[in-house]
Amino acid sequence: MSTQTSTAAADTIRRYVALLESGSADDLVALFAENATVEDPVGGEVRHGRESIHAFFTTLENLERHTELTLVRVVEDEAAFAFTITFTAGDTQLRLQPIDTVVFNANGEISSLRSYFASSDMTPV
Repeated sequence: MSTQTSTAAADTIRRYVALLESGSADDLVALFAENATVEDPVGGEVRHGRESIHAFFTTLENLERHTELTLVRVVEDEAAFAFTITFTAGDTQLRLQPIDTVVFNANGEISSLRSYFASSDMTPV
């Protein structure tokens, strides 16, 4: 994979994490291929296609949230990254630090995203 492509993949990951903080479901789903899959968390329901992925990201839109990307590694058409998301659910502020993996298609779109965390990894702030 060329440096330009690796840079583009890292840029897509940065945009994804930024949109988790302030973007809409429409903004987020635009990063994904038409037939993409999202497994968030790993072991949970696998969402297939933009419509299902859009419905999943809609759940974030009404949450107050903040994100910080902490690590990105890109190799070929795959990447792993770690980030922190802090969000308020009801009266409780929670923090989660998942590790996500993504696979990109030839167009630079996310074709697969898997998020590694357990519910016990959510900690009160």
